[in-house]
Amino acid sequence: MPDRAPTVMWFRDDLRLADNPALTDAAMQGPVICLYVHDPAFALGAAERWWLHDALTALDHDLRARGGQLCIMEGSAQAVVQWLAQQAGATAVVWNRRYGGPARQVDTDIKTALKVMGIDARSHPGNMLHEPWQVRTRQGTPFRVYTPWWRAVQAMEAPLPPMSVPASLTFASLPPAVGEQQLAPSALRLLPTRPDWAQGLRDTWQPGEQAGQARLDSFVAKRMAGYARQRDLPARPATSALSPYLRFGHVSPRQVWHAVAAEKEMDEDGACFLSEVGWRDFAHATLFEFPEMATRSLRSEYDRMPWRNDPAALQAWQQGRTGYPIVDAGMRELWHTGWMHNRVRMIVASFLTKHLLLDWRAGERWFADTLVDADGASNPFNWQWVAGCGLDAAPYFRIFNPVLQGEKFDPAGDYVRRWVPEIAHLTGRDLHTPWKMAPRGYPAPIVDLTAGRMRALAAWQTLQDA
Repeated sequence: MPDRAPTVMWFRDDLRLADNPALTDAAMQGPVICLYVHDPAFALGAAERWWLHDALTALDHDLRARGGQLCIMEGSAQAVVQWLAQQAGATAVVWNRRYGGPARQVDTDIKTALKVMGIDARSHPGNMLHEPWQVRTRQGTPFRVYTPWWRAVQAMEAPLPPMSVPASLTFASLPPAVGEQQLAPSALRLLPTRPDWAQGLRDTWQPGEQAGQARLDSFVAKRMAGYARQRDLPARPATSALSPYLRFGHVSPRQVWHAVAAEKEMDEDGACFLSEVGWRDFAHATLFEFPEMATRSLRSEYDRMPWRNDPAALQAWQQGRTGYPIVDAGMRELWHTGWMHNRVRMIVASFLTKHLLLDWRAGERWFADTLVDADGASNPFNWQWVAGCGLDAAPYFRIFNPVLQGEKFDPAGDYVRRWVPEIAHLTGRDLHTPWKMAPRGYPAPIVDLTAGRMRALAAWQTLQDA
């Protein structure tokens, strides 16, 4: 009998084999060609690029252990997918859906082109608990406030249980023309070289599906207890640190949901953690409705906000040289590890957009370049939340005082001491107000907190008076 025609599995932000609906679909049809296209039209931040290199390497390793391989190509996704499908004589191309505007348009265009070629194209829900259009108000409109959205989700049927790696997974050989064009991850030039600034990332993270599943298992078994009480304390290892694994799809939201929900009777810690998973879904649902969320304020009145232009202040914030220890600790943690504790993310974002009165988009761009978990939905959504211009946002007049935040959430100063060694010798309140002790090698505050707060409120008032 002649060999069955292959199905192309197009990997994107779903770099895993288990609980991958598109891969399961492909495996059921016969032999599979596993494809990843590095499309320059979809730029990644520097930290994401570092992660992607190891993520592709890990996925290729997992596929080779099962007799397959990951075909990596570079170029226009539409051109590459159509060409490969034609060269391979594929009967179908399958993928898991994306929700950002440009990505959705590319997927729509590819689906249309493939159908013209007589090749089936099927997309699947693989990256959210529920599709954006499945959670609606009674009037059929999108939710704009998280709490009723989350209440509606909880009233729905639980997400389906996650699927195992498909037992029927077999692989097709690559046609010679395709084999000549495929690349190794190193050929994508994703890693930093001159200088190589990624040692801290290498010390902190191991990308890949196996590492992601191990981190999920460890969190549920060892750290979820006490999560609701300790998640705001950056010196404690109380959070899951699963965000980059969700960002690149090494673990799925369904896997996370069911791993947590399977733990005894749902308690406060589990419910609190799942609400954070829900917040991620809410961000993606918002991106689906507002594809320009990374560049335009969701509340249009903030287009008139008199943001300041102060490159020196922005640079001091980026480098962790503001003179406020909790802010500087967070920004240095970000630079070294590609990640920052969530409570500290809110503190540094409030400081930038309020005490410094700098545009939230400048902070969003910096995070997009330096975070390994720079999710295209969560990053701008959370920045807009802090800046007051997003959906269900914290009001702009809610201004975090970094000294009080440090004293409350890092009372012993362990987090600050780790990342700001210049003042590690200080104790008590002196650690969070180091200017009183004039330590050598640490900058004076770049803004007076009272003056910065009054300036921010005055700027916000101009929106109310307009």
